[in-house]
Amino acid sequence: MGFSCGIVGLPNVGKSTLFNCLSSARAEAANYPFCTIEPNVGIVEVPDARMKALAVVVNPERIVPATTRFVDIAGIVKGASKGEGLGNKFLSHIRDVDAICHVVRCFIDENVVHVDGKVDPVRDAGTIDTELILADLEAVEKRLDRAKKMSKGADATIEKKAVPYLDSLKSHLERGEPARSHKADDDDDLKAVLHDMHLLTVKPTLFVANCDEAGLTPETNAHLKALLDMATARGDQVVAVCAKIESEVAELPPEERADFLASMGMESSGLDKLIRAGFKLLGLGTYFTAGVKEVRAWNIVNGTKAPGAAGVIHSDFERGFIKAEVIWWEDFVTLGGESRCREAGKLRLEGKEYVVRDGDVMHFKFNV
Repeated sequence: MGFSCGIVGLPNVGKSTLFNCLSSARAEAANYPFCTIEPNVGIVEVPDARMKALAVVVNPERIVPATTRFVDIAGIVKGASKGEGLGNKFLSHIRDVDAICHVVRCFIDENVVHVDGKVDPVRDAGTIDTELILADLEAVEKRLDRAKKMSKGADATIEKKAVPYLDSLKSHLERGEPARSHKADDDDDLKAVLHDMHLLTVKPTLFVANCDEAGLTPETNAHLKALLDMATARGDQVVAVCAKIESEVAELPPEERADFLASMGMESSGLDKLIRAGFKLLGLGTYFTAGVKEVRAWNIVNGTKAPGAAGVIHSDFERGFIKAEVIWWEDFVTLGGESRCREAGKLRLEGKEYVVRDGDVMHFKFNV
């Protein structure tokens, strides 16, 4: 599925380095602003120990993990909403992603220039937030002006409703608050008005703290603590990573990475945590199909019903959906496969209203 996280931040905070580690791509990473101009796109596998456990039972010919897209967007600077740097172009790239991973520098290195001369993660995060909010404010003001003009017509029900809603959203943005924290409205017409504006700050956002090797906890890194305090107050999540360590891990053969991380006192890489957090941020879950040909993970939006989940495989599966055979993944692993789950009464038949759980192993019956 085409879900994507956009990696944003000031220049020289480590966005492209992290992107290279995430995707094993080789986006240019250099010590000067605007190194990245056109966004780089990487398809990233989502780490999932459940797949390995299923594969041990099935012994398939291949394993196909879930994936998501990470987009490395060029550095944004103060004034981007007014065209500073390469601002308008970069902001348009953000409109195309589903969620935002905001990389913030939480390390001091005199050899890596800071666009504002000094590391201050709260200020830096605020710079990006301000530019995105200002861009959104301009879009809302234009839509509000249009609504006011069109609301005077005889058949302008939607526009009349839109005026007070947009007025409220405008005031919210003027207070420096992102659109995603504005009170949601259940009215379908107003939902459509909001959607059609393609606002930047309505997107779910995750902060990625790029730290040095000794500063991966708030106890050892005052900059990380400051960012965590700010994010906690806003209800946002922070994932701490060290781009230097992640670069070293990425260069190792896969079979050597676990031992290297263990030597660093780490159970898993920061990027694995970031990928999982990004996947969760997008509101995605996973169900599995498991057979001798392949064990495969399928991305679904949380809350998807069985026919919609079947449609992720093929539209015919959704169109001709009859029922789904469902086994919880732990039962599948513990009991040793589908036939034993069936014998033990752990295989269920579910219909069109079944909401798929993250971790279901499914087999669909359909007729077209």
